[in-house]
Amino acid sequence: MNRFAMSLAALLLVPAFANQAEAAPKTRYDATTQTCRVLSDGPLEWESRPWGEGGKLFKEVCKSCHSHNNDKGAPFLWTESKSSDAWNRVFATRYPKCAKDGSWNGMTKEQLLELNDYLYRFAAYSQGVNDSC
Repeated sequence: MNRFAMSLAALLLVPAFANQAEAAPKTRYDATTQTCRVLSDGPLEWESRPWGEGGKLFKEVCKSCHSHNNDKGAPFLWTESKSSDAWNRVFATRYPKCAKDGSWNGMTKEQLLELNDYLYRFAAYSQGVNDSC
């Protein structure tokens, strides 16, 4: 009986995981380039594109200041700290202090796009349908 219950539970979970994967955003409108960015379903490892480069940049560049107990006065950030639309506003308007003080100048335009793609994809509430183009 116990094996049957476990098998039944596993069968019921498969569609739930499939639906969650389908709910991830597929596109994002980028106001800085005024283009629709297609978000790939590629692998999510740090080293592989497309999430890898954006994820690596978030970890190496952003988290160098936006970590717990930092000495720079930067607020702690998770990818989920903002919604997808809020991350888009951050990059379009460059309103954070770090964008205005030149901290972003070390990144190329493509790196900024990949970082924005990564944050948009994994933002708070991003597992709902939030395609913006």
